[in-house]
Amino acid sequence: MNENLFASFITPSMMGLPIVILIIMFPNILFPSPNRLINNRLISVQQWLIHLVLKQMMVMHNPKGRTWSLMLISLIMFIGSTNLLGLLPHSFTPTTQLSMNLGMAIPLWAGAVIMGFRHKTKASLAHFLPQGTPIPLIPMLVIIETISLFIQPMALAVRLTANITAGHLLMHLIGGATLVLASISPPTAMITFIILVLLSLLEFAVALIQAYVFTLLVSLYLHDNT
Repeated sequence: MNENLFASFITPSMMGLPIVILIIMFPNILFPSPNRLINNRLISVQQWLIHLVLKQMMVMHNPKGRTWSLMLISLIMFIGSTNLLGLLPHSFTPTTQLSMNLGMAIPLWAGAVIMGFRHKTKASLAHFLPQGTPIPLIPMLVIIETISLFIQPMALAVRLTANITAGHLLMHLIGGATLVLASISPPTAMITFIILVLLSLLEFAVALIQAYVFTLLVSLYLHDNT
């Protein structure tokens, strides 16, 4: 049991070649492009949810920030669908890989920060030194604010990786305990099975919440720099 604990987090391969790119592209099938005058119920519900989330995230942005709307809605759809597909048995969740999450967080954070320094140079530099700071504390505060700025993409990636990985590990442990207890104490196994079902429902919610939190934080970074 201990040997296979992290087996689900190993990048899958076929004939010695990693197939993670195919896994990343798979969620696109879940969101087909509407090509009819009247859509079916599934596509209508998808479009309604997309417009609802997009409206909530874009309400605080100016016209320059709203140009990122397509990227942000694509980001939340990709992370959410990937997290949900990772809950299926014997599946691989790309968002448990810190390298992939950093690959999403760093370019988006860097784009927002560069946009801020380009269009709001004075306001962006003012973030490094709060107004009314005593002169002896200026060097220390500048260093602290600089470190906090560069930690933002790392915090984004680590938050998503830790939450998804922790949930999968907990489900794996409780599932293994349920199988072991099934032959030893069926009543106890039933209790652990109920806990596993409730945890699965919680992980379903966490998968969507983490996608929303990741995208919302990117949206807030964009709002601060536009």
